[in-house]
Amino acid sequence: MYLKMKDLKHKSRFLSLVLRHKPETIGLSMDANGWVNVDELIEKCNQNNFPLDFSLLEEIVETNDKNRFSFSEDLLKIRANQGHSVEIDLALAPKEAPALLYHGTVEKFLESINQQGLKKMERQHVHLSKDLQTAQKVGSRRGKPVILKINAQQMQADGYVFYQSDNGVWLCEEVPAKYIEFS
Repeated sequence: MYLKMKDLKHKSRFLSLVLRHKPETIGLSMDANGWVNVDELIEKCNQNNFPLDFSLLEEIVETNDKNRFSFSEDLLKIRANQGHSVEIDLALAPKEAPALLYHGTVEKFLESINQQGLKKMERQHVHLSKDLQTAQKVGSRRGKPVILKINAQQMQADGYVFYQSDNGVWLCEEVPAKYIEFS
């Protein structure tokens, strides 16, 4: 069981690479909204020594702890829900965010965040969490987590726009430092 979970995690990471950042790694074509043809993905993965079939792909989508991927309703296409560094349009409608959102980070980034706010860097959006536990989990990937509180209510009142990805991650273009509470 442990080996199977480890293999699924490895395959999920590879899919994150090709569906969020580098589809060219396996010669994959992505449409303007980040969708790729499932059959093409499976074929290209197998051609590149990365064994994959539809049932395994389905298992990865269903068991991914961050719900990173979604199938189209007809199951013919797949995409990452957010986190792209390649230019795509997720076609998300603006949405009213909760009054408070959270961002998990680590101490070494605090000085920069305090000066510049949260920037999307090489991604398309800043990622925010609706709860402390998720932010804690995100922050702990790089060490001891520091949780920042984001005054989303005031940001929205000031004209900032929020989106929510299919897996519940809140997205925005930036978070200026004046909206961040450093704990």
